[in-house]
Parts: sequence; C-alpha cells; structure tokens
Amino acid sequence: MTDPLEPSGYPELLVAEPLVRTEIEIGYAQVSTGGQKIERQIDALTAAGCRKIFSDKKSGKTDLRPELKACHAFLDVGDTLVVPSLDRYGRSLQNLINMVAELRERDIGFTSLHESLDTTTPGGHLVFAALAEFIRELIVQGTREGLAAARARGRVGGRLTVANQEVIRAALDLLPDPGRSITSIAKLLSVSPGTLYNHIPDLRELRGSAQTAINA
Repeated sequence: MTDPLEPSGYPELLVAEPLVRTEIEIGYAQVSTGGQKIERQIDALTAAGCRKIFSDKKSGKTDLRPELKACHAFLDVGDTLVVPSLDRYGRSLQNLINMVAELRERDIGFTSLHESLDTTTPGGHLVFAALAEFIRELIVQGTREGLAAARARGRVGGRLTVANQEVIRAALDLLPDPGRSITSIAKLLSVSPGTLYNHIPDLRELRGSAQTAINA
C-alpha cells in the first residue's frame, strides 16, 4: 500500500478517480449537534442524484457512526461517495485525508457538495493530493521542531531513548496514517520502536482503533 501522504502516493496527479465509473452515487449525511436537522442535507444529496443515502443522526460528539461504517461497506468499485460538506464526513483534516485515501485505494470517488470538491475530476483530485501533502508537511515540520527543541536541551543527534511530549504527540498524529508502519514512524521521529512502545503503553490498541476508524 502506498503512503497517501507521500507524493509517490499520487503518481498521476491529474488523473481522475475512479478510472471506470459506475455512475452510482451514494450519499452520507450527519448532524453534529442534537438540535440540528438532517433533512436539508438529505435533500441536497437527493438533488445531487444519490441513489441511496446513509445518515447518522447522533451527535458528532460520539465516536459511533454506524451508518458511515455501513456506507463504506456498501460502496463498490467505481461508485462515488457524496457528502453535503467536508465537516459532515471527516472528524479532523487528518481523518478526512485518511478516509478519502482509503476510498481511492478501493477505486471509489469522493465528492463534497458545499466545497465543490470532486475526485472524479482531474482538478478535484489534484486539490486532495495537494491537501494531503500539506498535512504531511505540517506533521513533519512539527516533529522536526520538537526534536530540535529536545536536542537544544542537551540531546544532540542519534536516537532518543526517552521520548519527550513533542515526540509522543507527533507519534499520535502519525498513527492514523495507514501508509506508515510503527517502525517507519519511529525512524522519522529518531527513536526506536521500543521507545514508542515504552512511552505509549496502549500503542497497539491505538493503532488498531485508528485502522477501525478509517474503515468505518
């Protein structure tokens, strides 16, 4: 599997996805607060031509989105997932990038109506590729700054045997990325895999829950 946050993950940035479309569009809607109504989102998805619509009506404060999991399972090669807006789909920018990358791996398109982003067009695909690279650079930059600060406090070069808070936060940011192994994350952060396991006791569980959230 290629790294969705690496440029190599997008070998042909101007090639739309999926290459062969079924013309089937599946919608997903979600309310973020108890007082919101979902009908407007459903109306927009219906007007966009969605053949089937999944909707989670619970508050966005809960991590349980059973309809999103069902929606992902329902999608097939060549289909397109349509959402009213990006914030109805991703919990965070990183989460959004990971899920769109997962759809791409399955040869499924993605469209957000409010932002007019559509990975089934060359322009929309390029926007998501650039966004993914931007997020990756932010993570790497933050990691480098944290390591530089740690070294300035007395640690110069080599692998850190004791991970500071900057390293731990960077590791937690990188864990949801399906294209990175724990070993590659440790290498990027200049620590050993054992150091990460020592400082993040529930590392395996977090890795597993991150993968579950991406597939949900």
